[in-house]
Amino acid sequence: MIALRDEADVREAFRTGRFLLFKHSTRCGTSLRAYREVEAFEATGGRIPVYLVDVISERDLARDLAERLGVRHASPQVILVSGDRPVWSASHGQIRVDELHLKSESLPEDRATQGA
Repeated sequence: MIALRDEADVREAFRTGRFLLFKHSTRCGTSLRAYREVEAFEATGGRIPVYLVDVISERDLARDLAERLGVRHASPQVILVSGDRPVWSASHGQIRVDELHLKSESLPEDRATQGA
C-alpha cells in the first residue's frame, strides 16, 4: 500500500489511471479487519495499485477525496477508481478480498496499455 499524505501524492495516484483507494482508521477494529483484506488482495495478485489514506492523521485529505470523487465518506472504505471517477465502493464488512479481485478484474484495460 502506498500512503497518500498530500495533494502531490493524490495527483500521482490519479496519474496511474486505475487504482484502489483505501481509507483506514488506525483506531477502529473493523478498519483493521478491512486492512487485512486489502493486504490479502495485494498478496494474492491484485493487479492495480492500492493507495492508503489514514483518516485520523490525514482527515482533511480523506474528506477532500470523498468530495472530489463524489462518494460519501466512510471508514473503513475502499473506492475503485478508473480514470478520474469512482466505479465501485464498499465499506466496513463489505470489504472482502474476493470482492476486491472481482471488481478490479472487471475493469477495462488501462488506456496506456491498450494496443501494446
